[in-house]
Amino acid sequence: MDIFDVLSMIGGLSLFLFGMNVMGQSLKRLAGNSLKTILGKLSDNKLVGFITGLLVTAAVQSSSATTVMIIGFVNSGLMTLSQAINLIMGANVGTTITAWILSLSGISGGNFFLQMLKPSSFTPILALVGVIYLMTGKTTKRRDTGMILLGFATLMFGLDTMSTSVSAVKDLPQFHNLILTLENPALGILIGAVLTAIIQSSSASVGVLQSLSLTGLVSFQAAIPIIMGMNIGACVPTLLSSMGTNTNAKRAAGYHLAFNVIGTVFWVIVFLIVKEVFEPAFLTSAANPFTIALCHTSFKLLCVAIMAPINGLVEKIICKVIVQKEEEKTVELDELLLRTPALALEQCHTLMIDMAKAARDSIKEALSTLISYSDSVAASVQEKEDLTDHYEDIIGTYLVKLSSLKIAEEESMAAGEYLKMITDFERIADHSVSIVKSSKEMFDKGISFSEGAANEMQVISKAISDISDLSYTAFVDHNLEAALNVEPLEQVVDRLRDEIRTRHIMRLQSGNCSIEAGFILTDVLTSMERVSDHCSNVAGCVIDAGRHNLNLHETLNEYKHNSKKFNDTYNAFLKQYSIENISTN
Repeated sequence: MDIFDVLSMIGGLSLFLFGMNVMGQSLKRLAGNSLKTILGKLSDNKLVGFITGLLVTAAVQSSSATTVMIIGFVNSGLMTLSQAINLIMGANVGTTITAWILSLSGISGGNFFLQMLKPSSFTPILALVGVIYLMTGKTTKRRDTGMILLGFATLMFGLDTMSTSVSAVKDLPQFHNLILTLENPALGILIGAVLTAIIQSSSASVGVLQSLSLTGLVSFQAAIPIIMGMNIGACVPTLLSSMGTNTNAKRAAGYHLAFNVIGTVFWVIVFLIVKEVFEPAFLTSAANPFTIALCHTSFKLLCVAIMAPINGLVEKIICKVIVQKEEEKTVELDELLLRTPALALEQCHTLMIDMAKAARDSIKEALSTLISYSDSVAASVQEKEDLTDHYEDIIGTYLVKLSSLKIAEEESMAAGEYLKMITDFERIADHSVSIVKSSKEMFDKGISFSEGAANEMQVISKAISDISDLSYTAFVDHNLEAALNVEPLEQVVDRLRDEIRTRHIMRLQSGNCSIEAGFILTDVLTSMERVSDHCSNVAGCVIDAGRHNLNLHETLNEYKHNSKKFNDTYNAFLKQYSIENISTN
């Protein structure tokens, strides 16, 4: 062995880790919406949680990535500790799928079909298809598919390079001695834990072990303790991600550590007893990539078998050890979830629903003060305006961070739409406060509208209340029908505003309205009209999202000028919110 063999081994390991990272990141982007759907259907059922964790980890090829996502959900209050525990158990088993894929490298035989199953045979084909997809793909999904294929081809090429480099040293006495030292269980566990902690991927560590096993020198009594140690080392990314999180998130990370440590300690003791008492012959035989994958999966399942019956007890102990701090607040938007853009966007949408509700409720309450002013209602409107300000700040900052990352085209479009809508929700609450201020001015000065003006204001207030309901429904439920009804109603509100202003001038001229009341009426009408504009913007964003474009003005103009549905709906709203029969007095 010379320096070039060492360099070749380092290069192979680097390519292996790079390929695994590229494949994992692309899988997360491609599977983003599926992950959102799966995690959105969580329940407290243990089996469902276990299977969910297994499937998600199999999809993203990393238990560390899944566990970090789980920590983020717990930290954000979107998942309970009990749900997290079930998912973590499944994630620990799901991560073994990578070892089974890598075990294909150990296939041998002269049969054509067996030869085609070897990565060295089909990897070049995958690489070619991946390059074609990447260079010609017009959609993010197609390009991500290409990156997955290229990532897989790269990691398999790296694995093959490592195996070739290791084969150059397998006859050296020093290498034999090194492998023999790994048969010490304590040393094997330590090496497995340290290696996994450094590269922060148990799947990659198992891949390195499978590569070494191709020399035929790695026995089962060396491989099994190393696999057990990898189990502990896999906790490092989770523990790091839990730093700075709330108590429940730390407890979830603590359970992940407890699961791996308790499982490893128990089965190490069993392993040592079996080894010393029964001395099974297979322990001294050579392991291969396939049997290492089998040992990896078996060990994970055995850990689940030990932990599942005592999960409740372990959870109670963790809750006593990690004590909740007083007045601890749940993190509203967790940056851990930025690693999975689809889930980060879902978290934003969940918070935006609260923001949209606050905006809708604020305008409804503000309109009620025009009939009967109340300090308590005014305070409630101000509180909701403060809340929407807070949401605009944190959601906007979060979305800007998300947009700066490499995310799918669909997710980038959604982030852009959300940035528009949070501004509209915040402005609706602002105009609600303006209406309340006008109501308070009338109350304090003893001013009142004339009977005709009061009746007209009730009609337009009803229109504003209804348009806020429509835009809220359109956003929360992704309801395209509700969104399409907003713009015709917004046009009716514009017409009502103009008609009421004209009638106001007539009342001024006939002496039926005071100038001071007229100023207030004009201010309120302006605020109402702007609220309807922002509702229209929200609905337009929902329509854009349904049509997969970001051209809001083009969407609305096309709908207004080239749609029979728009005209029919507009005319229906004109009749519903008519002030023609209301006296101008």
